[in-house]
Amino acid sequence: MPRNRRPQDREEKRQEIVRAAATLFTDVGYDETSTTKIATAAGVTTTTIYWYFADKDALLVAVLDHVLEAALAEAALHSQRPWADQVLWAVDRLERYRRLVTVVHARAPISESIGAWHDEFHRLVDSMMVDGFRDAGVPESDLDAMTKIGVFVVEGLLMHPQSEQDRRAVVTLLTGQTRRGSGSS
Repeated sequence: MPRNRRPQDREEKRQEIVRAAATLFTDVGYDETSTTKIATAAGVTTTTIYWYFADKDALLVAVLDHVLEAALAEAALHSQRPWADQVLWAVDRLERYRRLVTVVHARAPISESIGAWHDEFHRLVDSMMVDGFRDAGVPESDLDAMTKIGVFVVEGLLMHPQSEQDRRAVVTLLTGQTRRGSGSS
């Protein structure tokens, strides 16, 4: 039963629902988390969730936006670090949200809202990869291919977890190749 609480503004309540869903989707899983569980964790009724979100997928998109916004703010703090360290940080950060990554890939083909979010996320990541590889000295003619390789490496590391040492070796080779390819060593 929802607890009696002080009046909240609409955005504050929405964010409370998003935070509760983020925790449950991350710790328990999307399919295993009912809107009833989310409502209980947020201290609202199930009906209240539907006042804010059209369906569970819309709530997932809000969770993904929330997680991405926090990650981008945190990534800005790492922007002066070497490219390999930035990529490793991103892999570590995404690994914390492995369940969300998996559900996005599973639901993107069947959910228009999640598919649109996924496509926009990849445009953002591709842009960040291009910038990173460009700064690392990759020739313009190779940026598209290196970006694809970078995305494949990151997704591969997420789907097939490695030890920290092995993960570093893979990312260092990926980013080190760019320096060798551009003539610097």
